[in-house]
Amino acid sequence: MIRFSEQNGSIVFTVRVVPRASKSEIVGAHDGALKIRLAAPPVEGAANDELIKALAKYFDVNKSAVEIASGATSKTKQIRIAGANAEKLRQI
Repeated sequence: MIRFSEQNGSIVFTVRVVPRASKSEIVGAHDGALKIRLAAPPVEGAANDELIKALAKYFDVNKSAVEIASGATSKTKQIRIAGANAEKLRQI
């Protein structure tokens, strides 16, 4: 189960990324965080851009609604998504 909180119309949760994967995909829950494999390398923000794109697509929001709140240079990141449906996070 993924731990998350709802704040001011946004959901906040932890993501664990695996860069340089064969393809970008949401893997599932891992130690209370959402685990995502990313095809992009962690160079010059490419993996972060791919993460934002993947989350925006999954939650059906604009890329501008997805924010990396902390951990931009880490494999473990705090994500804030404005206007996202928390039910989609529960389904993972």
